[in-house]
Amino acid sequence: MCDNNPHPAEPNRDERYLRRTVLGGLGVVGVAALAGCSENGDTGTDETTDVPAAVTLTEADTCEVCGMNIVNHPGPSAEIFYPDHQPSGHENPARFDSTWEAFQYDFDRADRGWERSVMYVTDYSAVDYDLFTFRGTTGISTHPQASAFAPASDVTFVANSEVVGAMGRDLIGFGNEDDAASFRDEHGGRLVSEADVTRQLIQQLGR
Repeated sequence: MCDNNPHPAEPNRDERYLRRTVLGGLGVVGVAALAGCSENGDTGTDETTDVPAAVTLTEADTCEVCGMNIVNHPGPSAEIFYPDHQPSGHENPARFDSTWEAFQYDFDRADRGWERSVMYVTDYSAVDYDLFTFRGTTGISTHPQASAFAPASDVTFVANSEVVGAMGRDLIGFGNEDDAASFRDEHGGRLVSEADVTRQLIQQLGR
């Protein structure tokens, strides 16, 4: 169930209690370097195909699932490209203000026969992110720039940690697995790959 009550996009400076720089340096592969690489979803094939590049999200972009403005809310965001289908009302990609909603949407579309070419998620190893407090919880900053996204298959997710995004507990991705492990050790949750994300796991998130 989506909560349409907006969460603050940016905390007041006195609310911020932690700022962690997690630039992965040489360990992070930029999105630009991924042009021409294969993203085969769950097919497990090695076929090489061109995939679209991630796009920068704007203030006009809203979540396909809950309808909330993406850049004005905290937490990870996501984009999905479908080569043979289009989201309602606009061209690809489908856009989301949480990672778990993106997977939920993709599971539902797969039931209709849709196949994605690539899913991009926020890579928190590639950005200088903020953690902040609001409404008694710990939130994490959002990063709408195209350079902040990585294919979901290339990140390690921290699932169900105490750190929340726009739609509650989420899948917070890191291109560097050590960054993910450190985040998990500090904030709880468990490490999962894209292949580990199931409908059952999605049902545990967003709370």
